[in-house]
Amino acid sequence: MTGMSDHDWTEVVGAIGVFALLISVFTVTVVQLAKTRRARYEADRADDYRKLAETAAQAQAENARLLAAMDGRLGGMETRMTTLERVLREVD
Repeated sequence: MTGMSDHDWTEVVGAIGVFALLISVFTVTVVQLAKTRRARYEADRADDYRKLAETAAQAQAENARLLAAMDGRLGGMETRMTTLERVLREVD
């Protein structure tokens, strides 16, 4: 059996180099695609959170408006109740 010549070793090293290059390119491509997809999902999630925050702010404003209206009505009822108590005391 004869040993490997210098030419054979060069081919082996070249093949290993090409294989390593292909693996590196494939790995970098997959990682970059994953990062791009993750960034897209995070942007979509941020949009969903923004919409949710806008909806919550609108609901809070509506609740504040309703609370102010109820406060006005309660104030009117309190005034009428005070008047009714005064009339009842005068009747006694």
